[in-house]
Amino acid sequence: MLVLTRRSGESIVIDDDIKVTVVSVSARAGRPYVTLGITAPGKYKIFREEIYEEIKRENLAASAATVKDLSALSKAWLEEKEPPPDR
Repeated sequence: MLVLTRRSGESIVIDDDIKVTVVSVSARAGRPYVTLGITAPGKYKIFREEIYEEIKRENLAASAATVKDLSALSKAWLEEKEPPPDR
């Protein structure tokens, strides 16, 4: 891991097209907080780590679906798509 020291308003550049800027450094309830600004092309997906981990867990759970699960989902979807009976 590369560790750098930056002050508020200073930036680092990654691979010519990603810029990370320290927007502010503050303390809330006695805990330090750093606010970062990230400038990057849209091809990059940028997530907070805890959100990224949740996405990975959800994807893993979805990939563990069985044929029975998929069959039930397909059946429910098809039933929802059926036109309502004439009255």
